[in-house]
Amino acid sequence: MARPVPHALADYPHRRDITTRWMDNDAYGHVNNVVYYSYFDTVVNDWLIRRGLLDVERGALIGLVVETGCHYFEPLTYPETVTAALRVAHVGNSSVRYEVGLFGEGRDRAAAQGHFVHVYVDRDTRRPAPLPAPWREALAALRVPGVSP
Repeated sequence: MARPVPHALADYPHRRDITTRWMDNDAYGHVNNVVYYSYFDTVVNDWLIRRGLLDVERGALIGLVVETGCHYFEPLTYPETVTAALRVAHVGNSSVRYEVGLFGEGRDRAAAQGHFVHVYVDRDTRRPAPLPAPWREALAALRVPGVSP
């Protein structure tokens, strides 16, 4: 598999700033790789909650992560404000593939980019559940034409 080219910030329709924390750095002086995944989780779930789609306490649907991946290009550090940029590459019957780019402060080229796939399930049965129409409509705003996994 060929190494991807870092995306541009303009490749993503949604952005959220995340401030790095002292504890995010590792012994090598940069944000530890596992923290990048928490940034992915933050930008996706923040978007879902703010749009009234995801109710983490009482909602009928919950998202389970079934696949993740990330390519690292440049280090992120503390202190720095990271822009987490979000788009949707695929919407299935009960699944969504989110793609996230992480951009260092003032940068237009991704320091890291990756994806994760949520399968949405019924909260009680934990069985896959079809995405409701309001979810599909909202997710359409994050779709980027020509992007596929």
